[in-house]
Amino acid sequence: MSTSSTRRLTVAQALVEFLARQYTERDGQRHRLINACWGIFGHGNVAGLGQALLESGAQRMPYLQGRNEQAMVHAAVGYARQSGRLSAHAVTTSIGPGATNLVTGAALATVNRLPVLLLPGDTFATRPADPVLQQLEVPYAGDVSVNDCLRPVSRYFDRVVRPEALIPAALQAMRVLADPVDTGAVTLALPQDVQAEAYDWPEEFFAERVWPVRRPAPEPEALAEAVHAVRAAARPLIVAGGGIHHSEAESALKALADATGIPVASTQAGKGSLRHDHPCDMGGIGHTGTAVADDLARTADLIIGVGTRYTDFTTASATLFAAPEVRFLNLNITPFDAHKLGALTLVADARAGLEALTDALAGHRVDATYEAECRTGKARWEEAVSRAYAVDDSRARPSQTQVLGALDAVVGDEDVVINAAGSLPGDLHKLWRARSPRQYHLEYGYSCMGYEIPAAIGVRLAAPDRPVWALVGDGTYLMMPTELVTAVQEGININLVLIQNHGYASIGGLSQATGAERFGTAYRFRAADGRYTGDPLPVDLAANAASLGMDVLRAGTVGELRDALAAARASDRPTCVYVETDTADSAPAAPPAQAWWDVPVAETATRPAAVKAREDYDRHVAARRRYL
Repeated sequence: MSTSSTRRLTVAQALVEFLARQYTERDGQRHRLINACWGIFGHGNVAGLGQALLESGAQRMPYLQGRNEQAMVHAAVGYARQSGRLSAHAVTTSIGPGATNLVTGAALATVNRLPVLLLPGDTFATRPADPVLQQLEVPYAGDVSVNDCLRPVSRYFDRVVRPEALIPAALQAMRVLADPVDTGAVTLALPQDVQAEAYDWPEEFFAERVWPVRRPAPEPEALAEAVHAVRAAARPLIVAGGGIHHSEAESALKALADATGIPVASTQAGKGSLRHDHPCDMGGIGHTGTAVADDLARTADLIIGVGTRYTDFTTASATLFAAPEVRFLNLNITPFDAHKLGALTLVADARAGLEALTDALAGHRVDATYEAECRTGKARWEEAVSRAYAVDDSRARPSQTQVLGALDAVVGDEDVVINAAGSLPGDLHKLWRARSPRQYHLEYGYSCMGYEIPAAIGVRLAAPDRPVWALVGDGTYLMMPTELVTAVQEGININLVLIQNHGYASIGGLSQATGAERFGTAYRFRAADGRYTGDPLPVDLAANAASLGMDVLRAGTVGELRDALAAARASDRPTCVYVETDTADSAPAAPPAQAWWDVPVAETATRPAAVKAREDYDRHVAARRRYL
């Protein structure tokens, strides 16, 4: 690298200048890689990155003010996902609790393979006083700080202890963020004294750099094996994962399904890969899947996984794919995922691989009786969805599925629906009628309570013309409502659907099913026996949302809910629709789980519920198999 021309900047100033000149490029389209920086300033970064962001100006590196460090990462992840992983945000925090608050968000980003750049402050590299404020003292290692908590949840980690070390560290960080195989959370820990230190930087460091996001095609030999396997299969089933969306391969999947008639079932991350009314779309698969998709999975002789990680929800904890002769064909850009379940592998970009498969399978189509079976099963499930959404009396309090039905009637193709945790993911995966590739935004890799509201802000920043809905229960809302203030401050008109069901409904149901009798899962006063089985807590979450600056619409009936949702969608202000749901056993609900999920149950117990649950567990676990 030539040093004939240099520029004297602090480390923080140089990093901001560098980040402003990084781009990705795919299919001839260029995207700025780091489009903004979220931040909360403390003594670990206020005079370093804070000063650098101020000096660079909003046009160079836009700054976004957050209220919670974890939430800032969630917002960045929502932005990256909506941007197809081609653009991302940075997040800066001080050393100490600000930095450790990043860990949950970093884990979520890495689990879901979504890029985010973390820039936490760090303790002094020069150690002028030992210990300094918020320094973790480790007797056996002088170079450990709390930021080392981020190592296992980061795809790349470096601590920049010298100014010149920023150059290779920053380049490696960009490489990982832009790589569809390696991407996730990237952490550059920045000691606060180093951030403020000046250095003569080579001008070449600040040149525009384009990081190509290529579409590797499958190897011919592997493609030939895959084509042979598909042609030989009598009952093939495609499992569409999130990689289809990341690759923008939805049209290629549709072309393959149209040409071959192979049915498609989707993971949480892959839902929307086909439009809900496409004849080959069988809906969600696995523990939260549809009856038709899970029935097909049990009898399939070839599972074609495209861009999926095969989580335990997808495989029903290795009990779903039950045919003795079942084989797997995995198309994935990540070799680690492609080789799962002893599969034939197509290590390639999802779009390039699907296009190659479609061309090589020209003239091939599944048997007409199999197509008819899929159509019949799909029609039966559509009737089940309609029953779950149905309303007999618009003056009645809605159930949770009726809330989804009311929202289904309001949204258009362009809307985005965001959720991550509670009982909503199961209901949405089974029932939601996805109209477009980016409409269904479920974070179910980490299923993190508190994700939805900040993610909605990130999605709206990436797609300012799309109505965005954050769906949360009361448990999730209480985890992290603070970014509503950010939405109000920035005029980001997200829509929040806040469902009050007085506790952790999802875990309550799981607790009941596993013999734990809903212990500790309700938001209620203590009863005489010391358990939380008294009256519901007198909290007013709608008033809380209003106190944070949101417009709030209260809906007590199905009719009021419909009106409120329509008004929220038409509003240009951040709006909360608050509804208390009917949780009675007689209320309309989604069909029960169509496949098992392994949650270990007490092997020995005296309470009858736990004894019965263990008997059920032993029966299910006997069906588990290893796919070799």
